[in-house]
Amino acid sequence: MMQLLIVDDEAHVVDRLHATIDWASLGIEQVFKAYSGKEALELLEQFSIDIVLTDIQMPGISGLQLIAEINRRWQKTKCILLSGYSDFNYAKEAILQGTEDYLLKPVTEQDLLAAVGRVMEKLQNEWQEVFSKQRLTYTVKENLPLLRGNLLSDLLQGRKLTEHSLRDKMQMLELPDFHEHPCVLMMIRLESDFLEYDLSRLSLMEYAISNMVEELFAEKFDSWHTKDAHDYLIFVMKKKPLAAGQEDSSWLERTASVLQSAVKNYLKGKISILLSSWGLFPSEITTLYNASLSAFRKQIGSEHELLIRLGDESVQPELSALQRLYEPPTLNHLLEAARWEDTEDKLTLIFDEMETKFSESQEHLLEVYFSVASAFAYIAHKNGRPLHQLIGGDYDRMTEGIPFRTVNQLREWTIRSLHRMREDMDQERKNSRVTLINDIRSFIDQRLASDVSLQSIADHVFLHPVYVSKIYKLETGDNLSDYVNRVRMDRAAYLLKNGHDKIYEIATQLGYQRPHSFNHAFKKHYGMTPQEYRDQYS
Repeated sequence: MMQLLIVDDEAHVVDRLHATIDWASLGIEQVFKAYSGKEALELLEQFSIDIVLTDIQMPGISGLQLIAEINRRWQKTKCILLSGYSDFNYAKEAILQGTEDYLLKPVTEQDLLAAVGRVMEKLQNEWQEVFSKQRLTYTVKENLPLLRGNLLSDLLQGRKLTEHSLRDKMQMLELPDFHEHPCVLMMIRLESDFLEYDLSRLSLMEYAISNMVEELFAEKFDSWHTKDAHDYLIFVMKKKPLAAGQEDSSWLERTASVLQSAVKNYLKGKISILLSSWGLFPSEITTLYNASLSAFRKQIGSEHELLIRLGDESVQPELSALQRLYEPPTLNHLLEAARWEDTEDKLTLIFDEMETKFSESQEHLLEVYFSVASAFAYIAHKNGRPLHQLIGGDYDRMTEGIPFRTVNQLREWTIRSLHRMREDMDQERKNSRVTLINDIRSFIDQRLASDVSLQSIADHVFLHPVYVSKIYKLETGDNLSDYVNRVRMDRAAYLLKNGHDKIYEIATQLGYQRPHSFNHAFKKHYGMTPQEYRDQYS
């Protein structure tokens, strides 16, 4: 859906085009009005406007000056000139300014809709080009290092992807085939002088170290790296086909030692390195990572410039720590985004893991309980609500010493509390929106004779105009401008049937600056002029 702006210093022209043209038939969602070039620029700064329909001759900022400014600041916005001047010089200047079309007044509805339709088609084609495969491929290539790092980071933290999805992602990112290959992790911590660097300089050092790794290990290993949440550089490495049959345990350690020396000599800083045991990609990659973190913490700790190689025994996928609870996305992130179904799915995975592996462990039960209770309290307080108001009687269980003895008890309490939180927040949001809609309608009813523009309504309810427009459409199914027009027409019909005011006086009472605009709007709505309507009831 697109947005259009009509600009003309003749208010009746703007009002007539706004009220009488069937813009919705083209897919125009919102039509804005401006009575000068200055007002037009103010609206362009507030809203994402796709098409501007402007007169040429206006006091202050002319139509051509307005178009030049739009081309400078909003390159994606298209302009159509509408003018009563048929002088060829105007058309020539308009073409030079990049105008999409040039229409002479008086313009028919058919011609105007056709011109706007052509411009909309051009816009759609341009955006289609932006999203084209060629352009996306170029963008991906530009951001390959970041995208590769993000994917590896997700895998290390335990994100689950189907084999097909992971292979597709890795192929798109031009990564080697790691699937079902034995891999080793190399974990690097920057130390000493590196810790004093600012972010920009530290990023350069990390980039330099990554290049050193590629240079030193490329003879025998394919590598893929990222930076984790602990600021460690993590490299996943697998043997290249020609080196697959060679013994390389000592080679890995020797080359890692060379890397340490090179960093110290050429980058003037110290690093500690941990080489993990071997594990299959991708099934054991998270286990390798967690084991390496644990070993780094226990065996290196706060010491500097150490190099450790873990044993080559097979990695056991079973760990004593819960996996599902800490895999991204976290409960906090899911609740913050109001992803209720995804939250329930994650909780199901957590409790399934509990029942399978830790059904007899009270410590793991408490670990899950504390995490869930913390997430619930966090999201409740972030929404300005005490948790006990959201989950009612289930809150009482939280105040007991050890609230749950079994996984099933905790599961039932958690899902029930989640449902209550969702129902309460959904109802609160619904009530808030109903109040907003009523406030908007009351404002319009009371201010028809003055300013009931989208901006004035938004100012009244202290919200952004785009949000007001979207919420009104979402809750009522109508465009806000349609409601304003309907209220005006209903009141016009009442005044014409039951009052004695002149038609131009009624037009003024309804906020029309010119009777001509009122006549056009009324006839479009009722199929007859205001006078004809009054006559049939007199």
